[in-house]
Amino acid sequence: MSFSNEDYKLRILVALRKVIRAVNLYSYDLSRKLGLTTPQLVCLHAVEKMGNITLTQLTQAVNLSASTVNGIVDRLEAKQYLIRQRSSRDQRRVHLLLTEAGRSIISSSPALLQDQLSNSLAGLPEAELLTVTHSLERIVELMGSKNMDASPNLFPGIRVIEDDRP
Repeated sequence: MSFSNEDYKLRILVALRKVIRAVNLYSYDLSRKLGLTTPQLVCLHAVEKMGNITLTQLTQAVNLSASTVNGIVDRLEAKQYLIRQRSSRDQRRVHLLLTEAGRSIISSSPALLQDQLSNSLAGLPEAELLTVTHSLERIVELMGSKNMDASPNLFPGIRVIEDDRP
């Protein structure tokens, strides 16, 4: 069966729309069921994983701006999912600690969408991973978004190495 350029373009656009829709549905369900946004849940997971963490360390772990993370922490603290605690050695340092409610919400939350995707990608052979990587990077380029600051919500703590090869 032969496809036209229009057929391919439509298939690409439909596939991208499905990705966007999956992310939106995940975010909607998370908000409806737990009253959390995806960035809030990502931050809670990072605090759980890293333990006694400062706001600066959390900012680096989730690759968000300090002001964004500060706002997220404010909201999580208001919901009593974490607390800020001043360091006994250096009063300027503030550590973030999960509360029991924070641990409970994490344990009742669905797996992070990025973890689901990461697990699925782990099962692919390297050649297919390379194909998917190049294809997605090319789509980003075609959309004129190559230099766009990417949201860290999919893989916090992982530094992405840009491949500038043609």
